[in-house]
Amino acid sequence: MTPNPWFWLLAFVTSYGPLAFTTFAGEGVALVPSVVSNGLAVLSAIGAVYALISLGRNIGFIPAQRAIVTQGAYRFVRHPIYIVTFVGFLAFVLRGYSALTLTLAVVLVVLLMVRSVVEESFLRDDPSYSAYLRTVRWRWFTGIA
Repeated sequence: MTPNPWFWLLAFVTSYGPLAFTTFAGEGVALVPSVVSNGLAVLSAIGAVYALISLGRNIGFIPAQRAIVTQGAYRFVRHPIYIVTFVGFLAFVLRGYSALTLTLAVVLVVLLMVRSVVEESFLRDDPSYSAYLRTVRWRWFTGIA
């Protein structure tokens, strides 16, 4: 487990930031019909359940050497929980767009991207994780990034 306080702060902000996002974003203008934004929200929730089930007991707040998960959602991308969080933010912004909502969502997405890079830099020294990085090339979106 990393003792770096910046990793701990980043983990705290990205873990609890979505709660603040939904609390402080406020009302906005719907950019799409509710069936679209609600559909994305449901897709995000289903994806989160699948990713968490795939992860099993290997979940943690900060980077630490744990068992490498390579099945389920983790055989496609290295950070599926972050992806479904991105989709959830998109659904929220499309449902109630405002400059504040978009700004908060973008800031949290960027922080989650930074967190994933930080996690991988910490775990890269583990030979089994290095092998996983070679096997699963995509960090967030298959075929894109």
